[in-house]
Order: sequence, then C-alpha cells, then structure tokens
Amino acid sequence: MYIDFIGANHKKTKRNYLNRVLNIKKSEAAKKAKKFGYDYWDGSRDICYGGYYYDGRWKKIAQKFVNHYKLNNKSKILDIGCGKGFLVYELKKILPYAEVVGVDISSYAINKSKKEIRKFLHKSNVIDLKYKNNFFDLVISLNTLHCLHVFDFVKAIQIINKISKKNSYICVESYKNEEEKMNLIYWQVTCEMFCNDDEWRWWFKYLKYNGDYSFIYFK
Repeated sequence: MYIDFIGANHKKTKRNYLNRVLNIKKSEAAKKAKKFGYDYWDGSRDICYGGYYYDGRWKKIAQKFVNHYKLNNKSKILDIGCGKGFLVYELKKILPYAEVVGVDISSYAINKSKKEIRKFLHKSNVIDLKYKNNFFDLVISLNTLHCLHVFDFVKAIQIINKISKKNSYICVESYKNEEEKMNLIYWQVTCEMFCNDDEWRWWFKYLKYNGDYSFIYFK
C-alpha cells in the first residue's frame, strides 16, 4: 500500500541541482559519497548532506509510525539504513522499552549517533542480516534500497519479507517525468537503481513485497 510518511520533510529541503553538477566533478563526488564517511554526511553540500545533524524533524515521523502500525513497548522495530540513528532515537523516546534496532553500512554515521542510542545501532549491510523469520513487528527502510545494485536489491526485499511479521515500510527515490528524472540524476551520488513509479511497483509485485511504500521526488 502506498502511504507517505516522509514526503513533507523531503520537500522542505532546498536543492540547487545545477550546483551539484557544475561545482564539482560528479564522478569524484560520487566516489567520495560512496564511502559513506565524513564527506557523505558532514562534508560539502556539493557531495551530499553538507552536515546531517539532529534537529528534531524525525519526531513527528516516529509518532506517525507508532500510531499507524499500533506499536507499543513490546514491539520489535528495525530501521535499515539508519544513518546516525535519529529515527531510532525518536522511536526509543516514544517507546522506551520497545526493541528498536538500527543497521547501517557507515561506521562514521554510527559513531556520530546520539550516545543514548548508539548501543542499538549496528554496522551491517541489509543483505547480511540474519534475523529469524517473522522477528520484527515493523521493518523500515528510508532512502536506502535504491543505493543497492539490482541483485542486492532483490536479496534485500527477500530478507525484509522474511524477517517482518506483517508490517514493513520502504521509501525510495523515484520520478514521474523527464524533469524529475534529470533532477534525480543531477542530485544523486549513491543511487544504483533508477526507476520510475511503475518500475518500482513492478519490482515490488515481482518480489512479492506486500508491505507499505512511498516515493520521494526531486522537483
């Protein structure tokens, strides 16, 4: 089912698409970004975030997840591609006794997370997860799976299908027209799968993904 939890936050961010192409050689920016270290999170805006710091924006989104999926202090929740763990932090504030886990391939991001929740964050690639079948009440992956090559994307969806009891939520980058497609190409530095809405839905259906999903666009 399509349901948008994060689109409003995404739209608040201003982006100069041409600057990311003109100010730095795009291939060099991508090489730096794909290390998922300082340059990706806290380096130049021409490379990626330009500084990814806690500002409370994930609080409302965490509450939406809790409300929509009827989560409680007995729930088990996994955030795939958690970055610095801000969503994990907000979920733990709402549900302090819930089992909330974040995984990310970036050691830098985990080391820069809030100390209160760092013990809940683990370095891992989604395709290496070994959780038991139906382990999590909710599996979340925001703006992460499009960074995988297609063969790993397939594995990732299969794993999400396996380890989630019932509920999962995926958000990926997409486009609806040529303008959004070019903006995505200009802006992205780590994307490996470039799909429009229909192609993403085809993948979900083909891989028997029955969870919820949404897309973000670069207008």
